[in-house]
Amino acid sequence: MSIKHFNIVLVHPEIPQNTGNIGRLCVNTESRLHLIKPLGFSLDDKYLKRAGLDYWKHLDWTVYEDVSEFLTLNKSSSLYYFSTKGGKKYWDCPYEKGSFLVFGNETSGFPKEFYRKYAEEMFTIPMPGKHARSMNLANAVAVALYEGIRKLNNEY
Repeated sequence: MSIKHFNIVLVHPEIPQNTGNIGRLCVNTESRLHLIKPLGFSLDDKYLKRAGLDYWKHLDWTVYEDVSEFLTLNKSSSLYYFSTKGGKKYWDCPYEKGSFLVFGNETSGFPKEFYRKYAEEMFTIPMPGKHARSMNLANAVAVALYEGIRKLNNEY
């Protein structure tokens, strides 16, 4: 298998429509989707398929039983984490072809130990608005992914 432009990782996603939209985004950017269990929905959920439309059959994706399995199988990869608690801006992420862009779930983000363990690789999307805690997960993935595409513009 050739190296994908990017790898999008969802840690314990909860909302099937978000995952469906992200799957569609991955198909359209030649990115691979990685889902880490537990998932908040069934993989044959009608909402997942509806959000991904007919793109889902073209999606390159894999599912991991837990975070430990994902980290073991991808230990030599460039992993960058995106969170409202990140200390650096997403445009400062050193995107490179094949990078793994990792996102926490919709309600609680990452497991608590991630914030300490991966602080140096954790990035945030600035949100100057005062009335919302965070962006929609699918929108956050799109923002981070397209910044990577912008930085690698000569490869698309």
